[in-house]
Amino acid sequence: MDTALVILNPYTGRWAGRRRRPEVERALRAAEIAYDLVETDGPRHGERLAEEAGRKGRTVLIAGGDGTIGEVINGLHRARAEGVLGPVGILPVGTANDLVHNLGLPTALDQAASVIAAGRTRRIDLGMANDWVFDNNSAVGLEPVVTQHNIALVRLRGVVRYLAAALLAIRDGPRWHMHLTWDDGEYDGPVSLVSVGNGAVTGGLFHMAPAADPSDGRLTFVYGFAPTRGRMLGLLPRAISGSYVNDPAIHQHHTRRLVIETQPATPIQVDGELRAEALTKIVYQVLPARLDVFAP
Repeated sequence: MDTALVILNPYTGRWAGRRRRPEVERALRAAEIAYDLVETDGPRHGERLAEEAGRKGRTVLIAGGDGTIGEVINGLHRARAEGVLGPVGILPVGTANDLVHNLGLPTALDQAASVIAAGRTRRIDLGMANDWVFDNNSAVGLEPVVTQHNIALVRLRGVVRYLAAALLAIRDGPRWHMHLTWDDGEYDGPVSLVSVGNGAVTGGLFHMAPAADPSDGRLTFVYGFAPTRGRMLGLLPRAISGSYVNDPAIHQHHTRRLVIETQPATPIQVDGELRAEALTKIVYQVLPARLDVFAP
């Protein structure tokens, strides 16, 4: 391996990234990985660093959470719009670490560094939502409203924060009228949520797209409508297990492309990051076999 660029987000996990920097560096040195480490200094800095590294053909290692991984993937995509990206390595210091769990990667930093040093990779799909690339999950409707509350809940940590945000979003009871078209189907009507998964788990807790497989060349999306707050609340614990897709109000499909037109406008989250507050059209598509990740 060449001298890798380590992109570390110091804010990840409410400054856990900065606190754990010495641990990250010890793990890299123990695994005999040559590296340069740069801390990001604000939103989208990771994208710019990754784009520059991608244009130079450097290996990128990510010390952060799902938002940081998402920034890096978008930067690499801008550097190389066609062909396979990576390989990238993940040193998880985030809160939920959804991609790590969905791919079965180690969460301990010393083990993560050993996996990177071994050099074996797994090739996965990516998704694209309008101009944003994602590795794990994106959503419109209720889920990004949860993200908005999650951002505001500064005093809570971990998965409790995601659960509290979900309860607040349900309290708001938002709804939309959406027209959805996908490879072999169409729907027009009221919608509470549309969750699009490359991986099954998001928010560290919720199996929003339980049938998603990041290597099958398709995205898995779930849409549904719950007309009352009580109905939404009843689905919440089943969203944790993924069994909510068995409810008659919830529908799960696989597709290579999904087009959503909505009134009123909806926010959108991409890998847990709020990317826009009000969109009326969203186009999702799969980018098959697009990213190599160091994996056991």
